[in-house]
Amino acid sequence: MRAMIWTISDLHLSHTQPKPMDIFGSQWKDHPARIAANWRARVALDDVVLVAGDISWAMKLPDALVDLRWLDALPGRKLLIRGNHDYWCPRKVNSVRAQLPPSLTLLGADACDIGDAVVCGTRGWITPETTGYVPATDGPIYQRELGMLDRALAHAVSLAAGARPIIVMIHFPPFVNRQPTEFARRIGATPGVRACVYGHLHRRQDHDNAVNGRVDGVYYQLTSADFLDFGPVAVRGLA
Repeated sequence: MRAMIWTISDLHLSHTQPKPMDIFGSQWKDHPARIAANWRARVALDDVVLVAGDISWAMKLPDALVDLRWLDALPGRKLLIRGNHDYWCPRKVNSVRAQLPPSLTLLGADACDIGDAVVCGTRGWITPETTGYVPATDGPIYQRELGMLDRALAHAVSLAAGARPIIVMIHFPPFVNRQPTEFARRIGATPGVRACVYGHLHRRQDHDNAVNGRVDGVYYQLTSADFLDFGPVAVRGLA
């Protein structure tokens, strides 16, 4: 049987210094236990789970490792990217890769061959179309993240060699008011990209306005844990 590819994001774990997420709404009550139960009910040992950022509230890697070991204990191989709240994870991810538990692979402006597909990813950032974007402070990060996406996509194209689908992981949504940003335009222009998973969105109005479906040949999928009712779902758009 072919392994499944699942996805979820925004786990917001905090086992070292608990930060109850239900201050953001009753839907978050006991969310780690609910994620674990749903995960174990769906994911097999040979499956792959794409976790699109905001994994741990920890500020430093030693504290984050408690959350990462919790994640490691769940079934499947996990591919991770950092989110805007993953302060424990530096932009240059090579420095922490060797310290991760065995079932975790951290992507940062690069790609990974998982057999039936190639996965690439980077964090992303808010874009000039976003309310509150400040060119002086956000502009350099935005341009840097575009460059990191370009490198990730180039690596994925090389690994896929035109023979397998590419899945893109990005934490920030690549759309604003349902219109493609430069992140989405570059994803859509890359040969072989079939699916893109993203997170970051938590408000009901943002869930309702999120892009879930095919745009320019790529199937986009919002994976925030609260949007998914705290359980991983299958990556769509690969068939």
